Amino acid sequence: GAAVRDIIHIVHRRFPTVAIIIIPVKVQGPEAPDDIAVALKTVNSLCCAEVIILGRGGGSLEDLWAFNTEKVARAIFASRLPVISAVGHEIDFTIADFVADVRAATPSAAAELVVREKKELVQTLSSLQSRIRAGVMQHVRRDAEALKHHRSSLYRSAKKIDDLLLLHDDMQLRLLQTLPQL
Repeated sequence: GAAVRDIIHIVHRRFPTVAIIIIPVKVQGPEAPDDIAVALKTVNSLCCAEVIILGRGGGSLEDLWAFNTEKVARAIFASRLPVISAVGHEIDFTIADFVADVRAATPSAAAELVVREKKELVQTLSSLQSRIRAGVMQHVRRDAEALKHHRSSLYRSAKKIDDLLLLHDDMQLRLLQTLPQL
């Protein structure tokens, strides 16, 4: 229906490479609660799904009744994947809305909640990359300064050792020169 087309359109507009799995179910009538519960279990068994949008377009209270049943509520509650309830339009509320992890006012709003804009993600990654680069450069500069300080300190220590060795050699020579006279 129109709700599914809206979800697909919005997801692909925001991030064209996102994969969408659609599991068609009856959303009204006596078989709808069983279909919905089985579909929720099926999606949970897939290894690649990250979130579930449980949605349908608007309708009368009777049209949306499947989403008010205990069977659907328990299936949503049992889901290990997060469930976004997107049933009906802004003024419609069902029990599914209260059991789900998140309620979206419309199926289109659910699609916008699930998928960020690719452009926004690219900007965020670029900003993080710049921050990482700046942080690494700061560490490199700090470590270079520390290395310069340690090198200078080692040079001074080596100079002191050389001076002490010269002093030692000089004293040893003087000692050897004075010993035969005793």
